[in-house]
Amino acid sequence: MLGRRHFRIKVLQGLYAYFQGGEPRMEKAEKNLLLSIDKITELYFIQISFFLEVVDFYIRRMEEAKHKFYPTHEELNPVAKFINNRIVTKLRENEDLISTLRKYKISWTEEQDNIRKVCQRIRECKEHRDYLYSGESSFKEDQEFVVRILKKYILRSPGLQFFCEERSIHWVDDFEVVASFVLKTIRLLTPEFPATTPLPSLYIKDRAEDSNEEHQFIVELFRKTIIHSDEFEQKIKGRLKNWELDRIALTDIILIKMALAEFLFFPTIPIKVTLNEYIELSKHFSTAKSKQFINGILDKLVSDLIEEDRIHKSGRGLIN
Repeated sequence: MLGRRHFRIKVLQGLYAYFQGGEPRMEKAEKNLLLSIDKITELYFIQISFFLEVVDFYIRRMEEAKHKFYPTHEELNPVAKFINNRIVTKLRENEDLISTLRKYKISWTEEQDNIRKVCQRIRECKEHRDYLYSGESSFKEDQEFVVRILKKYILRSPGLQFFCEERSIHWVDDFEVVASFVLKTIRLLTPEFPATTPLPSLYIKDRAEDSNEEHQFIVELFRKTIIHSDEFEQKIKGRLKNWELDRIALTDIILIKMALAEFLFFPTIPIKVTLNEYIELSKHFSTAKSKQFINGILDKLVSDLIEEDRIHKSGRGLIN
């Protein structure tokens, strides 16, 4: 599954749209948030589909080479090791993957030039030649080769990234995270992995099946931040010196409100974890000075909440 940091990012994006006035109703905004998270699954399957399309192109080129006017000995007798790669076979036979790709109706018809370029790079690379003529034949070798070409050629393809960005602007932030999950999926496959077993899920919507309660975390963080927004604003104002709230970047305000929601309503998340997470997010989604500003404000607000005896952590989520 995806880590909580990425879920915090999606909640941040949903809250930004909500507070900007894009969607005045919390229920509709929440629905849009969950839809954007569900769309991450589509991105995951698009990346896998692109890889399989490159393999298909590789096979077609191999067959076409056999019918040239003057094919070389190597073209007439190609090494079919990549075609018979066990990881590729596992993916092609996976029933869940087959049905999901059919559902998303992903078409690569207009992307053949990009696929050709990626395929050519793979065919010409040292990793490919070393793999074909290694003299080995094992599931582990097949797996390691697929991981290498995914990391170096498939998931770094500008054509694939542009294709994904055209389908959803939110995927700009999701692409690298999902790519890492694709690699994790490949590494998790085993020779015994059944074709009837679904590939690992990025996100589980059913709370009964979600041991980490990620769905509940996302929804509650989103709702609590909105419901207590006015209260949080008053607390923030009380800790501002020579600043008006409307002079602070909206992203900074939302990050502080989200952190306050975690302090107050998520008893199993340690305060230090919350502080570190939102300071880290500020580095990527706000201004250069936001880190120091948010860190300072949150430190003061934590002290206020502890003094008011409003922070109650339990289990692993200790205050210190």
